[in-house]
Amino acid sequence: MPVLLKAAQLARSTFFYHLARLQIPDKYAEVKVLMLRLFSEHRSLYGYRRLNELLRQCGYSHSGKTILKLMKALSLECPVRRKKYCSYRGGVNPTVANLLQRNFVASAPEEKWVTDVTEFRVGEDKYYLSAIMDLYNDEIVAWEGSQKATASLIDGMLKKAFSHLSSLSRVLLHSDQGWHYQRPYYRRQLAERGIQQSMSRKGNCLDNAMIENFFGHLKTEMFYLKTFRSVSELSAAIGEYIDFWNDKRIKMGLGGLSPVEYRTHNQIKLT
Repeated sequence: MPVLLKAAQLARSTFFYHLARLQIPDKYAEVKVLMLRLFSEHRSLYGYRRLNELLRQCGYSHSGKTILKLMKALSLECPVRRKKYCSYRGGVNPTVANLLQRNFVASAPEEKWVTDVTEFRVGEDKYYLSAIMDLYNDEIVAWEGSQKATASLIDGMLKKAFSHLSSLSRVLLHSDQGWHYQRPYYRRQLAERGIQQSMSRKGNCLDNAMIENFFGHLKTEMFYLKTFRSVSELSAAIGEYIDFWNDKRIKMGLGGLSPVEYRTHNQIKLT
C-alpha cells in the first residue's frame, strides 16, 4: 500500500478519506430512482421545477437547487426551445380591436380563447397546425392539421371548437392579423355564435403569447426530438402530444395539475 500511494503521489489520509466516503450510503438513492422514473414517464421533457413538483406530490420535499444538482448527476436534460412560423401576410383589419390586451387570465372555462397557425416541415412537405387554447387552464380545445394553410384548415378547427361550446358561453376569441381571421366567413361564424373577435396589433407576437408558447413547447418537446417519415406520422404524433399536454403535462401555474385535472378539480369544487 505505501508503495502504491507513493507512486500515485497520494497522501495516506486523503486515500482513507475518500475510501470512507465510499462507505457512506447515498441519502438521495431513493429520490434518484424516482426521478429517473418520473422523468421517463413524462417524455424526458421536464426541467427541475416540474420534476420537483412531481416529487413533492409523491411526498418528497427538496429545494430546487438540490433537484437541479441531482438532475445534472443523473444526466437528465430537458430540450431547449427554438423559433416560430408567422401566418401574417400583410393587410390590417382596422375594425377588429385588441380586446384581449395581453390579459391572459380567465376566471372560467370558455371565457377567453386564443388561436393561431404554425408550420412544420417533413422532408420536402409542409404541414400546418391550427389550434385553439382556453386561457382558463391552457387546454387545447380544438385543433386541425393540413398540408396547406387554406381557409378550410381554420374552418375545420372552428367546427370542432363549436361542438364543445355550451349554448350559454360568450367567449372572446383572439388571434393575430393573419389572413385566415380577416375573412368575412370566419367573422360571420363567430358573430352568429355570439363570440367576440379580438386581434393582435400588427406584427406584435406578444399579444398572442400563450398560443405561441404552446407551439414552442410542442416543437421543442416532440417535433425536434424525432425524425418523421411522413406528414401522417407527424399528425399522429401531434395528436398524442396534445393529449399528453391536456391530460398529463403538469403546469406550475395550475398548482402542479394538468389542464384537464385543473378544470375537473374546480368543477368538482363548485358542485
